[in-house]
Amino acid sequence: MEHPLVHEPGDPFVERVRGICLRYPEATEVLSHGRPVFKAGASGRVFALVGSIMDVPHSITFTPDPLERQTWVEDPRVWSPPYDGPSGKLAFDAGVGDDDVDSADWTLIAELIDTSFRQVALRRQLRALESLDLP
Repeated sequence: MEHPLVHEPGDPFVERVRGICLRYPEATEVLSHGRPVFKAGASGRVFALVGSIMDVPHSITFTPDPLERQTWVEDPRVWSPPYDGPSGKLAFDAGVGDDDVDSADWTLIAELIDTSFRQVALRRQLRALESLDLP
């Protein structure tokens, strides 16, 4: 049985997250359980998932830096997602609806994605990342 899509095609939040994620070396996108999932290429490790839970579609699941994890857990916008939480991932609610995606804190979202990629990427991907000029 196929899972229902969490986001409509062309969802502006998904498009913005996709634009950030696919700039990373060897990043790939797959659809899993009706959600866009971004993986660090050959490692197959997930570094971002959009729509952490059905009730909060404009959220992302990420892997925090272990040294920052406790700080994030104390942030009211962050929670441990039901399926990915036991593996150390956290979810962040961007706090926006379909009509106000531009008001999301895109600098913070990009930082969460960057940190998450660095936690799961292979060494060669990290070397390639150093040569890129990502914001």
